[in-house]
Parts: sequence; structure tokens; C-alpha cells
Amino acid sequence: MNWSDIYHNLKKKIAAKCCPKLPLPKKLNKLHRYARMKHKNKIVTTVYALLLVFAFILSVANHNNVNASVSPQENVDYLLLESSINNNYDETTVYPEDSVENIRSLFEMINYQETTKTIEHEIELSKGDTFINVLTDLGMEYKAAYDIYLELKKVYKPENLKAGQIIKITTTVDTVHDKLLSVDSITIEPQPGKRFIVERDENNTYLARKEKDDLILEVKTAEGMIDGTLSASMKRAGIPGKVVGNFINIFSYSIDFRRDIKKGDKFEIIFEKHLTQDGKLVKTGNILYASLTLRKDKIALYRYKDKSGLVDYYDEKGYAMKKTLHRKPLAFQSARISSPFGKRRHPIKKQIIIHWGVDYAAPRGTAIYAAGDGVIQSAKWNGGYGNYIKIRHNSEYSTAYAHMQRFAKGIRAGVRVKQGQVIGYVGSTGLSTGPHLHYEVVKNGRRVNPLKVKAAAGENLKGQNLRRFKNQVAELRKTYNTWFAQIEKQKEKIARK
Repeated sequence: MNWSDIYHNLKKKIAAKCCPKLPLPKKLNKLHRYARMKHKNKIVTTVYALLLVFAFILSVANHNNVNASVSPQENVDYLLLESSINNNYDETTVYPEDSVENIRSLFEMINYQETTKTIEHEIELSKGDTFINVLTDLGMEYKAAYDIYLELKKVYKPENLKAGQIIKITTTVDTVHDKLLSVDSITIEPQPGKRFIVERDENNTYLARKEKDDLILEVKTAEGMIDGTLSASMKRAGIPGKVVGNFINIFSYSIDFRRDIKKGDKFEIIFEKHLTQDGKLVKTGNILYASLTLRKDKIALYRYKDKSGLVDYYDEKGYAMKKTLHRKPLAFQSARISSPFGKRRHPIKKQIIIHWGVDYAAPRGTAIYAAGDGVIQSAKWNGGYGNYIKIRHNSEYSTAYAHMQRFAKGIRAGVRVKQGQVIGYVGSTGLSTGPHLHYEVVKNGRRVNPLKVKAAAGENLKGQNLRRFKNQVAELRKTYNTWFAQIEKQKEKIARK
């Protein structure tokens, strides 16, 4: 087949396509009118048609679906082209004047490839990283990044971001020029179940919002035998560190954990956990029941909230365990006594003088607690005492803390503090040979031995509060007897294996 035959066959196909309802003679008349076009345009039309067929064959060979590689806009352009042929527009309307550009457009239309891509980033913050720096490192301009920063600040302070935290960012990029086109969304999840999101809407405006998952309250039980320290034994039983700390704090009013706890003693605990829908721990809740069995003596305490909203721990008869003052107001409950109350040879002055407090050796930076509720009378440098705090608890008792490394934030004279609140940190300021807490108790103006003070007990329950408490204890005991029995059975099965 020569070029002439191809040309005549192509004319017949175009005639059939352009005017399907016309009889053949009239179709041929239309073709004759086309033949009278300028010589240059006839050549362009013929070459264009041949290239169209050739490009179609190539696209079928290289693509399973031609439409998959054609953008919506180019598909519209192609339909307009086809419509123009059907409606018998003249050649100046159908084809661009520049035939080379026309051919290039044809190939781009058929062999179109996506030039943009959506990328999801998970960026772990390093020390010194800031929210704005993270965005500018992705290619965003500083002003645009600052605008997003201001929007996010409406629901979350970006300054709270810490090293190691993950920020999830979705971007759109130009893959041809490797250029950032837009930041579409940013997600910060400072803790499981709580998210802060910034998203770009259809108007190219960024909007911030916060999301919080509904949490599941789960009540957990655990028990174990003490081997080593109490805290290490409880953690081996799968109890979170914060719960362990609260457990120790409950008993610290009457138990010396360094002297009273022995290997083979036992603990039991019932506590709350708050979980996300997918089971991630968000926070620990209240300790509902706690017990220590020291040799043959068992001390069991129950949490109770009275009608006025006050929460405390009581034994099964409603007697308060909480005493007025801590015996050892430190986070490090295993701290040893490095110097007792009474006469001693001063390690620096080299003289026999009375030591008016108890010294607890503890690591530098250990948190120091307020021994009881009260008002700070003094928080300043006090000569040989170094950094010194004195708290008045009531008309009878005051306590003093010396050689502190520093005071806690907000601690100053006149501030009211709660029992167990952190007031400072262990140090070695003033006349001191090493990091420790010097702890004094003042009763009616006289300094007394903190280990021998018979502090008044907390308020015991009575009346309606006592009746409600006993009902609550009865219900909890039914439940925990079943739970702990199941734990014992599981342990027996494991032992048999």
C-alpha cells in the first residue's frame, strides 16, 4: 500500500466520522471542499492524522488504559477537538497555527504523567529543633511557616515540643523539579489519645483543632513478694512507676521503707488505668486498695472520698493512716540516716555540738517534699544551713529543711503548700560534706527528734461517711477476693509447668 492509498482511505474514514447521516455523494462533496483548502494546511492535516493514529498505537502498546495517563483537563481538550470535527469547524479553529506545538501537545496529552506526589513525613525532633524550623527544612517559606505557627498556637503551644517527639506532616511536592508545593496537614500527638491538627482547606487557609479520644477505664490488680527493694519488686509485677510512687507515698507516714521492709514481705494493689481504644496507656488513675504484709502483720488501706470532696486512705474500720507529718520527706525513700538527732562531733567544725535534726543521705537533685500542709515562713540562704526552708504547719508544729541544692519553682515566703508537694532538691550548700537533707521538726518552739514525734492522726471517719465507707469496702472486698484468687490460680499453673 502506497501513500496515495493511505490518503484516500483516511479521507473515507474522516468522511464517515464527520457526517455519518449524509449519503455518500454528499459526503464526497464535503471532501472535495476540504481538498480545496490551502496546500500547506492539507499537508498539516494529513500529517497530524497520521501522527494521531501512530501515537494511539504506541499508547496502546505502552499503557493498559489510555485514560489513566490523561489529565481531566486534557481529556476535555480532546473531546472538544473531536466535537469540532463532528461539527465541521474549519481548520483554523480545530488546529493551532503552529503545527509543531500542536504535535507536541498531542504527545503530552496521550503520554501524560503525574508530576505531583503526596508524601507523608514522620519527623522525630532533635535537640534544638523548633516547629518553624521543621517546616522551613521541608522547603516552606518562613512567613508561611510562621502563619501556621500562629494558627497552631490557638490550641497548642509549639514551645512545648521536646526532643524525641514525632510530628506527622503531609506535603505535596513537584516530582519533576523536586519542589515543595504545599503543606497539607500537621499532626502533633503529645500523648496517646490527644492530638493537635492543622489542615489546609479548599481556600488554602490553615485551620487548627484538637482531638481527644474517649478513654477506657480499666481496673487492674497485682500482687507479689518483695525481693530487693519494694519499688523494684512492684515494677517486676508490671505496675507503672507512677503508681509505685503513689503506693509508697500512702504508707510513708508510718513505715520506714529502709528498716521495716524485709525480703519475703508481700504487697497487693488495685489501681485504675486509662487506655485509648487501641489499648495504649494514657495515664494511671487512683489506687483503690493497697496492702503490705510485713512478716505477720498486714496493713490494708482503702481509698475514700467523703461528701466534702476530701480524699484519704483508711483501714477497714475507717481509721486514717495519714499522719500530720512525714517522717522522711524525700522522693528517695531508701535514703539512709547519715547523722541522727543529738550530740555529735561536727565533721567540719570538729567540735562536740548538738545536731538539731536528722540527716538523710540522698543523691543530689532528689526531690524534697513538704512534710505536711502549711505556709512557708522562710525560703532563703541561711548561713551554715545553706539554702533553707521553714514551714509552719499549725500552732504546734513547724519543720525545716537545709543544705538544699535549689528551691522548687514558686516556693517563697508566704506561699501555702500541700503535704507531699515538692519544695526543693537535695544538695550540699552551706556547711556540708556531701549531698543530704537536714530535716528538723519544731514543736511549740523547741526542736525535737523527728523520729520520735507522735504526730496527731488524721481525721477518722464517722457518722454517714463511715457507713458509706464500710459499704464501699464490702463491695470492693468481694471483688478483689475473686481477682486475687484468680491470680493465685494462674501462678499455680505456671509453677506446675
